Amino acid sequence: MEDLGIVRTMATNTPDPAFWRGRRVVLTGHTGFKGSWLALWLHRLGARVTGIALPPSGESNLYTLAGVGEICDSRFVDIRDAGAVSDQIRQAEPEIVFHLAAQALVRAGYEDPLATYATNVMGTAYVLDALRGLDSVRAAVMVTTDKVYRNLEQPYPYREDDALGGHDPYSASKAASELVIASYRDAFLAEQGVAVASARAGNVIGGGDWAIDRLIPDAVRCWQAGDRLPIRRPQSIRPWQHVLEPLSAYLRLAESLCAKPALAGAYNFGPQTHEAATVRQVVEQARQAYGCGDIQWGDGTEGPHEAGWLALEIARARTTLGVQPRWALRESVTRTMDWYRHQHDGADARALCEADIQAFESVGVES
Repeated sequence: MEDLGIVRTMATNTPDPAFWRGRRVVLTGHTGFKGSWLALWLHRLGARVTGIALPPSGESNLYTLAGVGEICDSRFVDIRDAGAVSDQIRQAEPEIVFHLAAQALVRAGYEDPLATYATNVMGTAYVLDALRGLDSVRAAVMVTTDKVYRNLEQPYPYREDDALGGHDPYSASKAASELVIASYRDAFLAEQGVAVASARAGNVIGGGDWAIDRLIPDAVRCWQAGDRLPIRRPQSIRPWQHVLEPLSAYLRLAESLCAKPALAGAYNFGPQTHEAATVRQVVEQARQAYGCGDIQWGDGTEGPHEAGWLALEIARARTTLGVQPRWALRESVTRTMDWYRHQHDGADARALCEADIQAFESVGVES
């Protein structure tokens, strides 16, 4: 992919191939958007990945298009099935666990709150419980969301020790899963020698996401079809970041936990606070990068309640793990829209992902 000519933030958070080579990893949610990207990156690093998730959904999905099933031991399991989850994790004998499997959409949580709680709360508990007494495991990175905080709708970046909460079922289920994670860490796994951390990441964009009710996938679908993109809440502010930002952070977090288990706890991962942007800003940048697209702006009153202002304080990740954002918002949006445009024109999805990973890895080592 072409050089965008944008000044990049130098950082030291490149995953260490020597650490991951031959490492046994269990990755839940490997058939999803973020999970597929992480499976590809772990394979690139030389890890031996066992994926646990439901089969991929929809005709277009990154798992299928990028051939993720070809580069990992893929096992289709419902995360709500405690026995199956335990059996598969114990058979894999992982050294490191990444838990990404989730019901990850706010509006879907409104439509089916019970399934959302079952997946996000009990599914998390089942993964953690499978680690009890498992001698092989050293670290677990449990992925939640930036929406776990009790949102006061104030221009204030939330810190890891701020109050948890959640107005909608998705946010509340993720906040509840944070309590489950902390309980299993304190009551069982720390004493066992397993370092457990929760990772709270901001709004993620990147090529290969086709989920319904997500901003960029909705834009791509509409603009490819020549339709107008409806935007419900153009003034909502979110901590947008390219998918490789949190994934790099998860990898570095796991490395750090293995080196120093005392680092277990909660971590925010997102852009610099000043890079939080409105939906309108992201859509306008996406349209510019894509080259065309009609938009229908709403007035913010349509649909159920969603937070209007959300940003994260990332000082702990920077000072404790050495993790800092690399790609500014414009570069993240441009690379995302380039991915979709090239894939639509016939480019191979895995090759596009690998090109972005290689470009991301090169940041901070350039002269």
